[in-house]
Formats: sequence, C-alpha cells, structure tokens
Amino acid sequence: MLTAGEVAGLIVAMFWAILVCFMAVVLVRLARLLTETAKMVADLSERVIPLLDDVSVTVTETNRQLVAVEAIAVDMKQVSGNMVRVTGIASTLLARPLIKIASFLHALRAALTGRRRHAALTSGGRRGRS
Repeated sequence: MLTAGEVAGLIVAMFWAILVCFMAVVLVRLARLLTETAKMVADLSERVIPLLDDVSVTVTETNRQLVAVEAIAVDMKQVSGNMVRVTGIASTLLARPLIKIASFLHALRAALTGRRRHAALTSGGRRGRS
C-alpha cells in the first residue's frame, strides 16, 4: 500500500499533469489566435495601403481644386468691385441727368397744361359774354 506521503505526491503529480495539459491547450489556442490575427493584419495592410494611396491622391486633387476655387473667388471679388464702380459711373453719367430731364419735362408739361387751361378759361369766358 501507499503511504499518505506517496498518495499526496501522486495527487500533486496528477494536478500538475492536468495543469500542464490545460496550459498546453491554452497555448495552442493562443498560437492559433496570434496566427489568425497576423493573417488579418496582413490582409488589412494589403487593403489599407491602396486605400491610403487613393485618399492621398484625392486630398491632393482636392487641394488643387481649392486653389482654383480660391482664384475664382478672388476674380469674382474683383469683378464685383468693378461692377460697383461701373454702376456708380453709370448712375452719375446717365441716371442723374435723366432724372433732371424727366423732372424738367414734367414741369414743362405741367406749365403747358396750366397755360392751356388758362387760355381755355379766358377764351371760354369771352364767349359767354358776347
């Protein structure tokens, strides 16, 4: 028969054997996980690098287009400034004299109309008396 010390040693040895088997299973699974992770990272790198190249090209093209848009905006600002000046000059050269001519013609028409009324009243009054 086995003594108590031998039974205790046998139990400890079995416990260690079970622990080593468990750790071996865990290590095998961990190795599989690391292998799969490495494959996924490699696949992701293969996919991401062309995407990053495309993004870089897109950003470069966008910056080029923004420079063109900025140039267009500057030109439009200059054009609008020139239009303000042209409008001011046109207003000075055309609108003010036209307004003065129109007011003069209106006053002339009113004067002529008043004169005709006055002539009509004076001639109409003579007819009634004769």
